Amino acid sequence: MKAPSSAGEHRLTLQEVIDALIAAGMVPREEALRFRQERRYYRGQTHPLVVIAEQRWKSPEPPHRLLDLNALTEWLAQWAGLPYYHIDPLKVNLSAVTEVMSSAYATRFRILPVEVRASEVVIATAEPFLRSWEAELKPILNKEIRLVVANPEDIARYQVEFYSMAKSIKGALKRGDIASTGIANFEQLVEMGKAKANIDANDQHVVLIVDWLWQYAFEQRASDIHIEPRRDMGVVRFRIDGVLHQVYQIPMPVLNAMTSRIKILGRMDVVEKRRPQDGRIKTRQPNGEEVELRLSTLPTAFGEKLVMRIFDPEVLVRDLAELGFSPEDAERWQGMTAKPNGILLVTGPTGSGKTTTLYSTLKQLATPEVNVCTLEDPIEMIEPAFNQVQVVPEIGMDFATGIRALMRQDPDIIMVGEIRDIETAEMAIQAALTGHLVLSTLHTNDAPTAITRLLDLGVPPYLLQSTVVGVMAQRLVRTLCPHCKQPTPLDAEDEALWHGLVSPWKAKKPSQLHRPIGCLECRMTGYLGRLGLYEIMPMSSELKALIHAHTDLAALRERAMKLGMQPLRIAGARKVAAGLTTIEEVLKVAPPLQEGAPSFQ
Repeated sequence: MKAPSSAGEHRLTLQEVIDALIAAGMVPREEALRFRQERRYYRGQTHPLVVIAEQRWKSPEPPHRLLDLNALTEWLAQWAGLPYYHIDPLKVNLSAVTEVMSSAYATRFRILPVEVRASEVVIATAEPFLRSWEAELKPILNKEIRLVVANPEDIARYQVEFYSMAKSIKGALKRGDIASTGIANFEQLVEMGKAKANIDANDQHVVLIVDWLWQYAFEQRASDIHIEPRRDMGVVRFRIDGVLHQVYQIPMPVLNAMTSRIKILGRMDVVEKRRPQDGRIKTRQPNGEEVELRLSTLPTAFGEKLVMRIFDPEVLVRDLAELGFSPEDAERWQGMTAKPNGILLVTGPTGSGKTTTLYSTLKQLATPEVNVCTLEDPIEMIEPAFNQVQVVPEIGMDFATGIRALMRQDPDIIMVGEIRDIETAEMAIQAALTGHLVLSTLHTNDAPTAITRLLDLGVPPYLLQSTVVGVMAQRLVRTLCPHCKQPTPLDAEDEALWHGLVSPWKAKKPSQLHRPIGCLECRMTGYLGRLGLYEIMPMSSELKALIHAHTDLAALRERAMKLGMQPLRIAGARKVAAGLTTIEEVLKVAPPLQEGAPSFQ
């Protein structure tokens, strides 16, 4: 059935859409005819595609795709002869698109501007046969209009959200009586600092912007929200699966009011802007689940930068397999954590998942028969299963002092946030020698380097030999979206990449690799979530024998690998061969392999 090009201007009707779907062989004929008869008098305001999507029909043709709203919208675009468009709010310039037309005009015709370019405006519609508005709008905009078809529910939702956000920003500026002009120099910055007091942090517009920002971040699976002052405009960015995405540009006076609002909620000193501060806030996701945000401010040239780290409430109930541990890795790690005393170290750069691994491990170890205490700076997540202590260096409560105090609290397991100096290292070793299991972190590239790092700090070799149970290095890689990843055979370029990944190890080449494609589930990135790569080095008697004042790191690493330690790149190669990630992702995070490694199959 062809699109009704000669039917004139009209809104889609339910009967018209069902007839077209039947003619295209898209729906089960008998069910569709029966449904058409039942709804023959339907004149509701709900878009016909939304009504049909609720039936959960499957296409009669293989692979019998579920006809959800996105599938039906793709079909509508094809039927109308227009491109299909997925609205990604992360890529929409909010201030530009909301200037194209009023909210009432967009709602009336079920349209929404989504891109504004130099010579054209891209407008999404859910009514491809209602186009009289084009003739009205084109001379006003003085630009070409490119029409695309988008999900009617997305259009309805973002009509509300985009215009509400824009209205709140304008309302806050108006309330503060400040023009959204840029800042050219530090003198203007000072003047802006004086003027911004006119915008109240508790103004209803600012409250709405902050609440909306949080809910949007939760929905986008963000792990961090960055609110950053710039010379001309403030910038809001989200970190999603380890990658930063710019979300919005916000006028500086509004950004400053947002920062003040968040500092008030985090019980921070709103007046103090010259030194860094920490705080935390508890709020709720749209589904009602409680979420904790850890706040950190930093004074910059153009004002206070604020980062909010979002802690997933499910992070502590994950088992090791969900974190990315292979069965062999999990067995080794659990074997080390089962020791009654000694030191266990987790190494890796900031953002490599060390805290998640330690918390998940402690959650499993924290039975009613065991006293688990942590010493952190700052406390990452509040967990009732163990006793958590905040380090406060300003009052003399540092890591070493905290460990000394914890030793008098009859602990079984102690978690020290980080070993940074010789005094902390000595106290951790003292705790291990007196019968406690100590878990801590170090910032080193791989597991063997943790030993030489402690030696460099000044820890005597004999103490390391008697206390260190094992070391684990880790990294996080983005995982391929299971909904859209595509298997492909290896070509010459892939073979070269694979060789570069595993060399000098002899690793069996996989028969195929998987590529990121991009779909609505992963927001067109091709990746969904992250998992860990682990390099676990249990301290055997052979390895302890190699620890002395002038330990040869290369010899230690080679012996560890011969005893079964799997380097990070080989752990990544296994994930690539299993179709979980890509070679490029592993190469980004895992350090190169060293010469003299045994073969890996």
